[in-house]
This record gives sequence, C-alpha cells and structure tokens, in this order.
Amino acid sequence: MIKVGSDFSGVGAFNQALMRLGIEYDEVFACDMDKFARETFIHNYGEPKYYPKDVYKREIPKESLDIYVSSPPCQSFSLAGKRLGKDDKRGVLFFNSHEFIKKNKPRYFIFENVKGLLSDDNGNTFNEWVNMLGGKSVNGLPVLFAYEDSVPYHIYYKVMNAKKHGVPQNRERVFIIGIRDDKDNTFSFTKEEYLKKTSFSFMDNDVDNKYFLSEKGVKHVYNKLGVYTGLNEEAARCITTRYSASIAGTFLKTDKGIRKYTPRECFRLMDFPDAFTWICSDSQAYKQAGNSIVVRCLELIIKQFNL
Repeated sequence: MIKVGSDFSGVGAFNQALMRLGIEYDEVFACDMDKFARETFIHNYGEPKYYPKDVYKREIPKESLDIYVSSPPCQSFSLAGKRLGKDDKRGVLFFNSHEFIKKNKPRYFIFENVKGLLSDDNGNTFNEWVNMLGGKSVNGLPVLFAYEDSVPYHIYYKVMNAKKHGVPQNRERVFIIGIRDDKDNTFSFTKEEYLKKTSFSFMDNDVDNKYFLSEKGVKHVYNKLGVYTGLNEEAARCITTRYSASIAGTFLKTDKGIRKYTPRECFRLMDFPDAFTWICSDSQAYKQAGNSIVVRCLELIIKQFNL
C-alpha cells in the first residue's frame, strides 16, 4: 500500500486515478479550503484522517510519501486572468509546495497547472519552477549547476491535451513530474493517441429544461459566437469554473433548442465516472469540474511510476 498526499485536492481526481489503476493507497492527508469541494470529496471517498483547509497551516508528515500531488490555483498564471503571477498572493503558493517536497522528500510528485504558466513573465515564472524542482535533471538532461534552493529531483514536463489522450475536451495543462534521486529515476510521457470518442457520446438525450437557453440567451450566443461557432464540436471546449455563467463553453444544438452541458456531462468530460456524485448546487458542481484535473491524464502518468 502506497502513502499519498495532495494539496489543492479539489474533488479527488487523484483518488479517481488511483482507484481506476487498482492501487491500494493510504491517504496521509488531503487539503482544500473550498467548503463545497470538501463536501463532495467526503461524500465520495470519506473524510481523510488529516484534512486541513489551509496549505500554510498544513503539517508536513515526517515519513516520505510515495506520491505528492499539487495543483496550485491557476488563476495567477491563466491567460484569461490578470497575469499578475508571483505578485498575486495565489501565485506564491508554489513555494509552499516546494517547501513540502524539500522537507518530506516524496518518491514522486506531480504538479499540474494551466498552459499560461509557460509564458507568464516571459517564461521566467516557469523557468524558476523548473530550476527549483529539478536539481538533478530536466527532461533527461543533467543539471550541471543546480539552483541554490533546488530539490534533488529528476523532473519531466509536458503540456498534455485531454483530447489527445482519449477524452474529448480541448484542455491543455502543464504537468511536471518529479522523481527522487534514487536508482530508478527515468520517466516517459505516454504517446498521444487518436480521439476515438466525440463529446456527443458523453451527452444525455433527456435533460431538464433548465439547461436550455432562453430566446434571449440564444441570441446572445449567436451574436457573440456566430451561429455555429462553439456548437456541437467533436471535442468540447475547455471546461471552466464559470461555465454556468459564461458563454465561453460549448453548447449543444438539439431538436429542443440550444443548451448548456449539464454538470454530469462536464464531469464526464473530466473523465470522472457516473459513480461519482455530488450534493451541492449546479453552479458549485460546474466550478468543481472546471477546477479539477482530467483523470485520464493522471492515470497515464501514475501508470509509468515504479510503485
């Protein structure tokens, strides 16, 4: 049984990946400050034995974890945000995760963030992350002069798009994989594959009328997106936290009219099974789906670990 822990745990995409792989795990801790995400997490997996809300108050276990996962809030580095980066308080949450790795020395770690991280501050933010996390090697190349505060890990990073790994959502995220400087420190990302399913196959035929747009809403979508732009795409647009209030999402054109995706459909597009449920409002469910990590991507990564 492996020991795991996660910061910014959300609704447990990491747990879903471990369960799908049939890996028995001891959840040393999970951490998230969102009240409704915590309720959904507990509803699906039970309450972790240590479940702090604040990463700054979260204790660091002395025994090294097998896997540590961190997904600091991406708004600080999102192209859609103000791009304040490290000047935004949320942007410095990375350094809290770095401190965890430095003290706990997990066998593996996984970082996930938006693609915008790569270009934040002309690439300086991401370079700093790489320098501080990859003290031994970066993408297979040895580090000759390690950063003063770097941790002795071999890191591998890549932008993974869900639609290139079997899930019909155009969702690009940066994944940074860290491997402790032990004997086995090699890693390779899974090769991309052709999309075999479209977003249509994830949709329900019979949904509540509340998901259909009003006549005013339809005109708004048409004026903003064009008659067919954003409608019935084979790969859905990226699920966002503001899906319920935004016209930036993908819409379906049906015989009954144009409608939004339901929360269940959004979670399917995040590769969560229908056995996953929630007890919160639709708006909170949309937010939780948009904040999560595509389970398939985590599954493919963890599958490469020598556990």
